[in-house]
Amino acid sequence: MASPAPKESNVDVLIIGAGPAGLMAACWMAHCGVSARIVDKRNTKIFCGQADGLQCRSLEIFDSLGFADRTWKEANHMIEICMWNPGADGVIRRSDRIPDTIVGLSRFQQIVLHQGRIERFFLDNIKKYSKDSIKVERGVLPESLEIDTSKVEDDAAYPVTVKLRTLTEEEATPAQQQTGSKGSDGLFRSNLTNEDDEDDLIRKSKARAGESEIVHAKYVIGCDGARSWTRRSLGLELDGEATDFIWGVMDIIPVTDFPDIRMRCAIHSASNGSLMVIPRENRLVRLYIQLKEVTPDASGRADKSKITPDLIFSAAQKILAPYKIDYEYCDWWTAYQIGQRIGNSFDAERRVFLAGDAVHTHSPKAGQGMNVSMQDAYNLGWKVGLVAKGVCKREILSSYQSERRRVAQDLIEFDQKFSRLFSGRPAKDVMDAEGVSMEEFKDAFLKGNMFASGLSVNYGPSSIVVKPGDAAEQGDGSEKTKKLVKTHDLSLEEFNKKQALASGLPVGMRVNSFKVLNQACARPWHFQERLKADGRFRVVLFAGNILSPTQKARVEKFCALLDAPENFLRRATPEGKPIDSIVEVLTIHSAKRTETELLRDFPEVLHPFDEKLGWDYNKVFVDDESYHEGYGDAYKNYGVDSERGCVVAVRPDQYVGWVGELEDFGGLQEYFEGCLVLK
Repeated sequence: MASPAPKESNVDVLIIGAGPAGLMAACWMAHCGVSARIVDKRNTKIFCGQADGLQCRSLEIFDSLGFADRTWKEANHMIEICMWNPGADGVIRRSDRIPDTIVGLSRFQQIVLHQGRIERFFLDNIKKYSKDSIKVERGVLPESLEIDTSKVEDDAAYPVTVKLRTLTEEEATPAQQQTGSKGSDGLFRSNLTNEDDEDDLIRKSKARAGESEIVHAKYVIGCDGARSWTRRSLGLELDGEATDFIWGVMDIIPVTDFPDIRMRCAIHSASNGSLMVIPRENRLVRLYIQLKEVTPDASGRADKSKITPDLIFSAAQKILAPYKIDYEYCDWWTAYQIGQRIGNSFDAERRVFLAGDAVHTHSPKAGQGMNVSMQDAYNLGWKVGLVAKGVCKREILSSYQSERRRVAQDLIEFDQKFSRLFSGRPAKDVMDAEGVSMEEFKDAFLKGNMFASGLSVNYGPSSIVVKPGDAAEQGDGSEKTKKLVKTHDLSLEEFNKKQALASGLPVGMRVNSFKVLNQACARPWHFQERLKADGRFRVVLFAGNILSPTQKARVEKFCALLDAPENFLRRATPEGKPIDSIVEVLTIHSAKRTETELLRDFPEVLHPFDEKLGWDYNKVFVDDESYHEGYGDAYKNYGVDSERGCVVAVRPDQYVGWVGELEDFGGLQEYFEGCLVLK
């Protein structure tokens, strides 16, 4: 009897892979109200091990989504790094202490919490915002992917066809779980294993005529890891190479006399290799251990059969000597070979996109893997979601590769230097040319802190970042970026003049956060808290001294243009929807809060009226002193003139897109005409 024809369905966005990057993309779809599905071949999320470090920018992103507080409370907080190096006698001793996060960089610092908990917070958030319509479909494997190139420029079309197949419970259960032991198969998901098990799973499920489905999607996002099936289906590859450095990882509850076991430590031994200590939640400690006894063979790969928890831990004991360390409980272990690779292309036809490990791999010790992967998806998710909804033009999708491939290139460059310094033998003295200078290592650590935080990212020019220069040169340098990324016509002199209006809000960088007060109720807020990840652009009006008649006239003229039916704010708003549905206007003024009145001093477009809900009291803020939390000095910190103010356009991912004078409404109009679909 013939098998029934597979069912067919349409979806706006199909996400392949439910790790942190895939869940971040799904979060955006939930927050933007986009029809989406997310599938994963595994039958469950992970419960131990994998990534654990969360940098400042990731926590700011979690806050924009609404669950930073859960993460912050459960995690272990990283406050200090201790450097341990060998003395003249070869014995390790503490040589330095430095702050783990640069002071004053963000309202958050680096923390550690295992990936399974982070995935749980994502899943709860997706359920809440999608009203349970987006769920991870587990035990589902993509089998084929085709793009109909004749339809890719049609905004209403579903040009990507993916065949999905449902796996049996046994097929969908990772070997790690099948053994029933956390400790016995730590090389699950290690890059030392060669197997690409998707192909084997597809063959098996086809043979038993497993249930299949044809999905027609407007967009597909592949977040399916370093051996990405999506990437291979597109015929794309990662370029780069593996190093000779092999490292083991163990999550244990240590029994030790090493004094800094609850600090992050970088330890170089005289001749036994290096070790990093990462104190974790629930008394756990993660050890990253250099395995000097394991070396790659002629093919460039290490023999994984030699690697056991005993071998890894024995290496740790040698590095930490003369201190003693042992353990009774091991939560997870693995081993990996440091490799740095990057994809030439991050998408196909601007319809299928790759994010995270699917397009770049590097060593995990810099605490960047999960962070950069999630930040890829944070950059991409709103773009795909808003284009799929018909809010934004398809042109903005080209900015994904130019912005994020550059970040991946910078990360790999940083990782190559950091891995070399961390894995190298310490120099015995200034004449030891082959050894690693510990001063150079410390300097790299300090400089790397800014990069690792995720806050030094500076996106180049595009339709959504108005700055001068070459998009490819400031981006990833690729021919694709040269060809596809549209930029605004702006001279360097003109840009510098505009940027000087808000020197603390560099165009192309994320909005930093300083305390401001709600005008109506005096509650202090970190301004970044008001930039929620709900898919809306923001116009931030620095209204200056609103009590000055001259300044008030400037503000009123700007607001009249903002509210005019022929301009972007009204034209972007769907019929029958609130005026702030697509672009929200937020105001920060510099007059005294007690001398100003919301309804008297600010035009209605800055605090819109709703017949059922009344005035909106949550859009006008003041740079003034609070009763309990001091003075944020926002105008000074944002580099804005407190009398004249300025206007800033902010993207849905909190990055500054445009800066101008209140009189430069034409420039603001041009910005939104370049990226929004206006009626």
